[in-house]
Amino acid sequence: MSKPKNNNRYILTVVPIIALAGFLFGYDTAVISGAEQSVQKYLIEPLGLGSFTHGFTVSSALIGCVIGGFISGFLANKIGRKKTLILAAILFSVSAFTSAYPEILFFTKDDPTLGLLLMFNVYRVIGGIGVGIGSAIAPVYISELTPKQSRGKYVALYTLSIGIGALIVYIVNLNIASGQSLAWIDDLGWRYMFASELVPALLFFVLLLSVPETPRYLALKQEYDKAAIVLEKVNGSKEKAQAILADIKESVRFESAKKISIFTYGKLVLFVGIMVAIFQQLIGINVILYYAPRIFAELGAEQSASMLQTVIVGIVNVVFMATAILLVDSIGRKPMLIGGSILCAFNLFMVAILAYFEVFGISTLIFMLLYVASFQLTWGTVTWIVVSEIFPNRIRGQAVSIATALHWIANLTISSTFPPIHDVLGGMTFSIYGVLSVLAVIFIWKYVPETKGKTLEELEQIWEDNSTDKKAVL
Repeated sequence: MSKPKNNNRYILTVVPIIALAGFLFGYDTAVISGAEQSVQKYLIEPLGLGSFTHGFTVSSALIGCVIGGFISGFLANKIGRKKTLILAAILFSVSAFTSAYPEILFFTKDDPTLGLLLMFNVYRVIGGIGVGIGSAIAPVYISELTPKQSRGKYVALYTLSIGIGALIVYIVNLNIASGQSLAWIDDLGWRYMFASELVPALLFFVLLLSVPETPRYLALKQEYDKAAIVLEKVNGSKEKAQAILADIKESVRFESAKKISIFTYGKLVLFVGIMVAIFQQLIGINVILYYAPRIFAELGAEQSASMLQTVIVGIVNVVFMATAILLVDSIGRKPMLIGGSILCAFNLFMVAILAYFEVFGISTLIFMLLYVASFQLTWGTVTWIVVSEIFPNRIRGQAVSIATALHWIANLTISSTFPPIHDVLGGMTFSIYGVLSVLAVIFIWKYVPETKGKTLEELEQIWEDNSTDKKAVL
């Protein structure tokens, strides 16, 4: 009985370190929520630029997320999972410092220019590349390290850390702004918000130096002795480690012997996996996360109250993402995604209807929080589990990289178009995301298979059979 306990202790030492990639994902993408209005006043309004530039600046980090997503698979296979995550930690650190003081290299403080605005966006893109790399590789690292029977809950812990990261930065932003004048926040406060990310970024970098490379990557590089040592630590048994290593060797030999195309299993599996990743963004959660203080302010809250309500959003995020971990292996992935889409649609339509009748205040806040709860209980946690499970073993790395990049393109599209659409439609903008939630119900019901209780090999067989049937028809 002592060995499994030691196994859990070792896994629970390594996985939280890797999950810091998720924490920084949440932190980096949500830090802008407290700073975006000050950045608008400092860099955009003095240049006479409008809502489109504002929307682009708020969401420019997502360009980096797309780049990071696309290059993550190449880097992970070339230099390893661990070194790729170390690179992400460096990018997080550089972005945190330069976003806080974008004038550092070429410009003068309090002298906004187009060049300074451009460099600010470049620095945000650098952080976004770190997010894109981490969001693709951290789940892969966890899935390659942990035993199959507990893989799902450990990947879910990674997704929970995203919500925790967002919550912590909301609290940090609130503490920075608390008791300060609006003028101070617009001058210095927003800089402290960006600079605060240096703490978790540097911690992530230092802690990564102590984790091992994944057994699968070590086997791919024919470092079998090192792979065996890691597997023994994870599984608590030398015999079990050797058996697993034998399977990995066989898999590596098979993959090396045969060139695998991304379309080996047909186009449907790619379409399904990619669309699950994209729909998570089309439902509109990051509009709430990025613009929460502004939305609450427009609903009638004062500056400090809107920041506090944003913290409440963060708490709801974490509570319901944690609850999802308890449900995902009992209820199943597909029912949770369908139910979540229906609840999200209802709450978004209610927010839009209340806005149409100019009913603001606690009722609108309640429906917005119910929307966040519905999303995080389902799509917020289940998406990355499904994406990590649904692709066949031999195309998983490349397919996850593509799905992650397109996920961030969808995020960029939604968040950058929100300000100009909101200028025209106001609160009715949320009805658009309600319609997209309805479309998500139809998509999940029709195309997504249930992955609960199936081995990765069983899921691979579904797509292999589907591809063979289509070839037979043709």
